[in-house]
Amino acid sequence: MLGNDPFYNRTIRKIVVAFGTVFNDIHLVRYTKDGLTAKEIIKVPLNWGAKEKYLTRLTSDPTLTKSIATTVPRISFDMTGMSYDSSRKLPSTMRNFSANDATSAKAQYVPVPYNFNFSLSIYVRNTEDGTQILEQILPFFTPDFSVTVDFIPSMEPKYDMPIILNSVSNEVDYEGDMMSTRLIIWNLEFTAKGHIWPPIKTGKVITVANTNVFFEPSEDTQKVYVDFANGVGRFSDSESIRVENKELFGKVSYFSNTNNGILIVNSLNGHLLEAGDVVRGDFTGATYTISRADVIPLQSTKITTRPNPIDATPDDEFGFSETFTYYTNPINTITITQNVPDITALVGANVSFSVTATAIQGSVISYQWYSGNTDLPISGATTRLLSLTNVQLSDSGKTYYVVLSSPNATTVTSRYGVLTVQ
Repeated sequence: MLGNDPFYNRTIRKIVVAFGTVFNDIHLVRYTKDGLTAKEIIKVPLNWGAKEKYLTRLTSDPTLTKSIATTVPRISFDMTGMSYDSSRKLPSTMRNFSANDATSAKAQYVPVPYNFNFSLSIYVRNTEDGTQILEQILPFFTPDFSVTVDFIPSMEPKYDMPIILNSVSNEVDYEGDMMSTRLIIWNLEFTAKGHIWPPIKTGKVITVANTNVFFEPSEDTQKVYVDFANGVGRFSDSESIRVENKELFGKVSYFSNTNNGILIVNSLNGHLLEAGDVVRGDFTGATYTISRADVIPLQSTKITTRPNPIDATPDDEFGFSETFTYYTNPINTITITQNVPDITALVGANVSFSVTATAIQGSVISYQWYSGNTDLPISGATTRLLSLTNVQLSDSGKTYYVVLSSPNATTVTSRYGVLTVQ
């Protein structure tokens, strides 16, 4: 369904089994007249089915000879419904992961919360039997009792499922005259707060992650090494930091909590950090002493993160190693200085749309013009000018735009220029 292969996690079945198991070890003890000596110990049978079904079975007696005492005590339970619980909803983009093999991992989106309603009925012949069974159940629900269920064994985590006792009531059915009790029924209503799991997907494991950090040319940015072993806490990105005993402030661009203890700070206002400086985060309170400082300000950095050891599998215990590549020039960017204009022309005229742009590193800019009405590229239109000849009334209202690109730069799209023909 919905583009997925058939799947069945047996979630609802496991919820029913987990609920029934809670009541599967109840015993009834019958004593002698002195109330001290156990005369009979009965394990109370537990069955799945609606109360009405068992009530009919217990009260029917075609031969008029069966005694109700031979069929009770007994417990039955049934799932009476389920409903979505929006109060326990998790972000839909969250996923659980589990190792599949050395090169792939299993992923599953978080489950959908549902409340499952159960009705449990206790059938006894006398009041003493009923209260004895109730006292083995009620003290554990305050008002909930949690059971641990391994819903998805292949995904490893187990979940606690609270079972809430909502109400307790009783009813009495009589046999013959009003003095002869035939059947006492205790009805308990429960809500199990469970989940329903989506399908499991398999994908490849990410073994290398590259992070490009760009700093504005006007900012003073510096990389330093801190004494990680003797520091406290972890800086957060963009956190303001201050140097103890100095009027020096900055912002965290990157912090590596590996043994290297690499910290990249910007907005230093023309000052540089030095070995021995103690830096403290205003938000996290993290505090570290700088052990070594680079004196060359940075403008852009590429950080490559790999597992250590490199051949670690998803189930192994492993750390991370990081490689830093520094650039003395900023990453290339394209800036449009004169955007595509709107043009009004007479029938039969020749017109030209144009754009003017620059790249920070002076790199060559490539152009590709498109028709705004179809979003299809215009063949041969690969310069800063788009020339149109002999425009007609049928061309009026058409739009045109250009996509600009350059090495090491993100592509930039111009505004849509409108052609009006009179």
